[in-house]
Amino acid sequence: MASSNTYKLRCSIPGHEMDVRGLTAAFFPEGSFVSVSRDRTGRVWVPNSSPDKGFTEMHCMSGHSNFVSCVCIIAPNETYPRGLVATGGNDNNICVFTLDQPQPLFTLKGHKNTVCTLSSGKFGTLLSGSWDTTAKVWLNEKCMMTLQGHTAAVWAVIILPEQGLMLSGSADKTIKLWKAGRCENTFTGHEDCVRGLAVISSTEFLSCSNDTSIRKWLVTGECLQVYYSHTNYIYSLAVFPNGQDFISTGEDRTLRIWRKGECSQTIRLPAQSVWCCCILPNGDIAVGASDGIIRVFTEAEDRMASVEDLQAFEDELSKATIDPKTGDLGDIKMEDLPGREHLNEPGNRDGQTRLIKDGQKVEAYQWSVSDGRWVKIGDVVGGSNQQTSKSVMYEGKEYDYVFTIDVNEGGPSMKLPYNVSEDPWLTAHNFLQKNDLSPMFLDQVANFIIENTKGHVVGPAQPVSGDPFTGSGRYIPGSGPNMSAPGGVADPFTGLLTSFNHHAFMLVFAVNSFEWCLHLSCAYSSAALRETTTNIYFPKTDGVTFEQANSSQIIGKLKELNGGAPQEHKLSEEVLESVERLLMSVCGPGSSEPPPTMQQINDLWRAAHWPEDIVFPVLDIVRLAVRHPQVNETLCGEAEGVQMCNHLLSLMRPEGRPANQMLALRTLCNCFSGRHGRALLMAQREAVLARAADLATVCNKNIHIALATLVLNYAGCLHSQPDLEAKAQCLSVASRALETVQDKEAIFRLLVALGTTVASDQTAQDLARSLGVTSQISKYSSVSDPSKVGECCQLVLKQLQ
Repeated sequence: MASSNTYKLRCSIPGHEMDVRGLTAAFFPEGSFVSVSRDRTGRVWVPNSSPDKGFTEMHCMSGHSNFVSCVCIIAPNETYPRGLVATGGNDNNICVFTLDQPQPLFTLKGHKNTVCTLSSGKFGTLLSGSWDTTAKVWLNEKCMMTLQGHTAAVWAVIILPEQGLMLSGSADKTIKLWKAGRCENTFTGHEDCVRGLAVISSTEFLSCSNDTSIRKWLVTGECLQVYYSHTNYIYSLAVFPNGQDFISTGEDRTLRIWRKGECSQTIRLPAQSVWCCCILPNGDIAVGASDGIIRVFTEAEDRMASVEDLQAFEDELSKATIDPKTGDLGDIKMEDLPGREHLNEPGNRDGQTRLIKDGQKVEAYQWSVSDGRWVKIGDVVGGSNQQTSKSVMYEGKEYDYVFTIDVNEGGPSMKLPYNVSEDPWLTAHNFLQKNDLSPMFLDQVANFIIENTKGHVVGPAQPVSGDPFTGSGRYIPGSGPNMSAPGGVADPFTGLLTSFNHHAFMLVFAVNSFEWCLHLSCAYSSAALRETTTNIYFPKTDGVTFEQANSSQIIGKLKELNGGAPQEHKLSEEVLESVERLLMSVCGPGSSEPPPTMQQINDLWRAAHWPEDIVFPVLDIVRLAVRHPQVNETLCGEAEGVQMCNHLLSLMRPEGRPANQMLALRTLCNCFSGRHGRALLMAQREAVLARAADLATVCNKNIHIALATLVLNYAGCLHSQPDLEAKAQCLSVASRALETVQDKEAIFRLLVALGTTVASDQTAQDLARSLGVTSQISKYSSVSDPSKVGECCQLVLKQLQ
């Protein structure tokens, strides 16, 4: 079999619908490999018989409820002679599959955040790393130990051939060597996040980093060599069987082949992020990228793609757009660039990049040693966020603009193509969905598009005022009389008046042709608060509840919906009257109203199981009722408590209705007002907070405020308790919510929750620091509108110093 000693395209595999984030060679069938993707699937690919040089999908695996981030193969054993496939995902889980079933054989749960790296070892040992800053060791479906010590996400793990030795690389810029669950050594040298690790031998390994370097280490701690060639983040590494040569991929759109310590070949791809790579048993290389395509490269001439396919790949590459902001090419001054005649001069090394000016365009070329010519690798879009030429090519399509969007500090840039004929709001929505970004960024991204296309908006205008649905007399769940008054301000949690100046704002969202509004207070605007040295914000140990109500409107909406309800769900006049009397007894004026009866409580509970599209006014009554001691005892006690909790959790499904999600969260918050409700929610804490955390990505400010309040109430109950596991969950949920929540009131309540959790608890403070809370919240320390956000943030940071 002839070898050209230069890798060229063998085939492109367009099987995934989104980014390919992980690849690994499989034991069975021969020559196969496994890929995982943000499309939530894993796929097994087997080579086609000659003369077809491609691969066919043999098996598709699904089981994750969110994006799949990583994959590894567990070696064959007597029980599973073909081996097992382990995948980690953004749902915090690890799924383990056989090669003949699409659903998981079993699922490993224990991580508190995304599982982003996996490695397998002898005897079925599995090592996982997560954004929760830990690595975990699994055996026989159980977590045997948790490796704690990193202070940021664990991006890479490997198990060394030497029994018991494990490595973890982290966003805290360090690599740690572990033995029997104990950190034996910490390697420092990288200047940014460590993203990948690869084994060379039992005593040597490689690491790659966002600092664009690759390092070769001894397990004793010495750095033997540093390799430079990449121009942006390096995401993955793989070592050839000879233990000397290796490959790497990164954010500079390249696959690089390293021989004898030098980068011998650079292969550019028509996709911005080349996330992952693996080396197949025959020496071929598979890489996965942000365009969802797997590409296989070979140095065997008889496996190389046809001349036509090679030319098509080159043509696709030439149509790509390159923004210097990604770090591919450095600063560009167009007036200093040479013309096309510069391409007549040969390059000095394979992969060398050369820029030329062609009229008003800048083109990028790469020197190919094997072909002895310059190969076009794309058009340069200039140094700004915006493409300045009339149209640009991006992933094979023509657009008026291609924007570079930076979302996460220290993370890779993302491309947003746009034509002025498109609706900027729909484009923004699709961009956020494609890149797994919070819907809370929708306004920001859409307005960015509008601003940078000189206000050219095509599509429906956005409403600015008025009620397009039901008018000013609509039902307002959770609201009551206007609480503002001269010289008064609503308490930041309960809405009760204090002596500070007041201003309020309205949040609106539409559900089933009804517009629901919530009036929230922005309190503590007085300068007197900024001058005080007393911490008035936390710890907050008394429960925060949602009190406001308009009983007549709630009952009116209940009767209206009951009139149109299916016959099997229609409430009798007696039940309606019973529920109305209960509402008046828990919200009525004065103390003359009789307390709720058991019959009334039972009627309310049955009504709470109405169909999800009409149940919201009943939920609003439940929210108000659970504040009453008798209702709290009945619905939250041992007999009914778990049933009520499970019912509310079912209404909080991420795909559920926003109105029900919000009211279920508020009901849980109000349960904390009674002894039985507190006991119930503390017993169900793990399930409740896990489900609530999923709602952080729902694009709804009212839901975010209710979620933040729930976390705060849990933090208050846990403040004086030594339950570190429970506090860790509160910190994790608050931290995850802060990644997406933008409403200042929700942020404030999350900050109070953090402060309450860590106050007077050194262990909780250490845990918060290890989760990166300090760097996460520091941006809020300067917020002045409302001032309580900045003030509370500064006090939390002081606790974590």
